[in-house]
Amino acid sequence: MKYYIIKQLVEYLKNHVKNIKLVKRIDNNTILIEYNSSESIYFDMTKGQSNAYKKQTKVNIKKDFNAPFDVLLQKRFINSKVEDIFVYNNDKVINIKVNSSSSYKKLTTILQLEFTGKHTNIIILDENRVVLEALRHIDEFSSSRIVKVGHTLDEIPKQHFIFKEDIVENIEEYLFKIYEQKEQNNLNNLKKQKLQILNKKVKKLKNLIDKLPKKEDLEIESEKLYHDANIILGNLHKIKPYQKILESYDYDGNEVKIELNEELSASTYANELFKKAKRIKHKSINVKIEKKNLEEKHDFLIKMIKNVHDAISIDEVEFLVPKKQRNQIKTTKQQNYELFFFNGYRIMLGRNERENIYLLKNSKANDFWFHLKDRSSCHVIVQNNKKTINEDVIFKAAQLCAKFSTEFSGDYLVDYTQRRNVKVQSGANVLYNPYTTISVIV
Repeated sequence: MKYYIIKQLVEYLKNHVKNIKLVKRIDNNTILIEYNSSESIYFDMTKGQSNAYKKQTKVNIKKDFNAPFDVLLQKRFINSKVEDIFVYNNDKVINIKVNSSSSYKKLTTILQLEFTGKHTNIIILDENRVVLEALRHIDEFSSSRIVKVGHTLDEIPKQHFIFKEDIVENIEEYLFKIYEQKEQNNLNNLKKQKLQILNKKVKKLKNLIDKLPKKEDLEIESEKLYHDANIILGNLHKIKPYQKILESYDYDGNEVKIELNEELSASTYANELFKKAKRIKHKSINVKIEKKNLEEKHDFLIKMIKNVHDAISIDEVEFLVPKKQRNQIKTTKQQNYELFFFNGYRIMLGRNERENIYLLKNSKANDFWFHLKDRSSCHVIVQNNKKTINEDVIFKAAQLCAKFSTEFSGDYLVDYTQRRNVKVQSGANVLYNPYTTISVIV
């Protein structure tokens, strides 16, 4: 972050921040400071790209940090009164000095935010500038500037150049813009990563589909084997031991030549051909089913790619394609549905008729069921142990149902009701009543 922006930011904070309501680490290198009644500012202290920003909506905190740094950060700064905010030592360093009252005495604490390249850090200091805790601890073996608990903090080596001076017309608007740029970059990078994973899966499925033998070719091969086996059986009296080729006529009077197996008797070899013909016949039936299953998975992934590509937030991308945990890899292979998690709820989506039937059979009476109104669609089940579910969960499940049941963006109606109200007619065909209809845009 540039020096002139830091100076303007400090002036902005001095005019606006009177009390600190909450301080919390929301990411490995980012802290949130909530001040006054409900305003917030974020400090991202990632080395090489440190910055400050504001956002219009509240952050979605995905992880609790409980390191000694986090414990002391909250202990010293939550519900504290700001005494001063200033640029420290004419460098790219912000000091926020606060007073907090414990049951024993009044405590003065300094939060030092260093936007200084390799020294980028968040350090908690007492009034004598002794280190109480730090985001990054640095010992004497790593740097000449030690950042260690109980050690008086050394000054950052002075730079022998003059900082560029400039001005930002509206620092608050600038802070919001920084977040939008940061979020857009993170979103683009995450999309790129997830799309690479999905495209790799699509390519793998396409290869599997292309390598499947054709049903017609298998049927022709099976018929040929049956044909040869019958001719061999019809000519057993003519075939001599160790004969290599049978020359005869088929049932249409055409001359044929059939290779024999010298190691087997003619009758045994004919039976082997019958068995092989039967296996290939079954394979020709199964290959059609297998191809249909692979094509349905392929089509689902194509829809997933479209939805990831159209996603407008990081939360939406991570909801659609979450990072797989090590212990989830084996279980997901056994699932007969696509599984999503939202606000503590499990949302299950059938990717084809077989999976829709599975969900209908294995869901419970209290679960909630979703389906596009008056048209074919995937079935969506939200596992539930209560009589009702939150509106945001209903909306998310309805959105999923529409996104993976349609080819085009638009406004769609989705019916939902508890599973107890859904009566299966045949397969995945159902009747349901009572129900509620919700409109979603995808």
